[in-house]
Amino acid sequence: MTGDAIIEMEHIVTRFGRQVVHEDISLTVSRSEILGLVGGSGSGKTTLVREMIGLDQPSEGRVSLFGERLDQIGAEAIAALRNRCGVLFQGGALFSAFTVFENIAFPLQEYRAIEPALIRDLVYMKLAQVGLGPEVATYLPAELSGGMTKRAALARALALEPEVLFLDEPTSGLDPVTAQAFVQHLQSLHRELKFTAVVITHDLDLMRDLCTGLAILADHHIVAKGTAAEVATSSHPFVHAMFSGVRGQRAFGTMAS
Repeated sequence: MTGDAIIEMEHIVTRFGRQVVHEDISLTVSRSEILGLVGGSGSGKTTLVREMIGLDQPSEGRVSLFGERLDQIGAEAIAALRNRCGVLFQGGALFSAFTVFENIAFPLQEYRAIEPALIRDLVYMKLAQVGLGPEVATYLPAELSGGMTKRAALARALALEPEVLFLDEPTSGLDPVTAQAFVQHLQSLHRELKFTAVVITHDLDLMRDLCTGLAILADHHIVAKGTAAEVATSSHPFVHAMFSGVRGQRAFGTMAS
């Protein structure tokens, strides 16, 4: 494991029966990096993230998280490492029967022995941190707009002060103005909290504005990795189509030409 690496994947192979999803993938995520994980539908992005945090095991290869080989430690130790991570699920995945307060309080109650008064203070602190007022605490998820849902889910993901955030399509379902505001808020939080992040995304504007590096998953491999400018020079058809199309040119200008 290299010194600054928070996540390191070495020669990962993933198979489901005869179906090969990943073949000889090696990938490192460094401290404070925001890595955009990009690929087509069915390319195995979510599976790769699940392997990063020990929810799934690859068929071959090694995964290290915070310097610990996940295949060499037990379930309890993996769970302890996972508690140092936060996850923002696609669509937010808030518990529909819980208020926003109860959703954010849930990980604090589940994983930490904390007095109720302190949990209350932490919940309102997290709401403020993501730009939501205290009145939102009493709302049910059905009463929230799309942008408010994302922010409430982000507050829950941040509840345990994670060192690593995993964000699954964080701007999906948002209008362009709300998506831009959410990305700007993530930028501000990253400057403040210095977390490491892995972001599954198809959003070219998010790649440009938030990600410090990109890893492109296609044909069972990481076919390009680096900054957006470096990745855009790849001759792989998937990368070329993404960066050289109208949307890619609009987001990245002449970078991909």
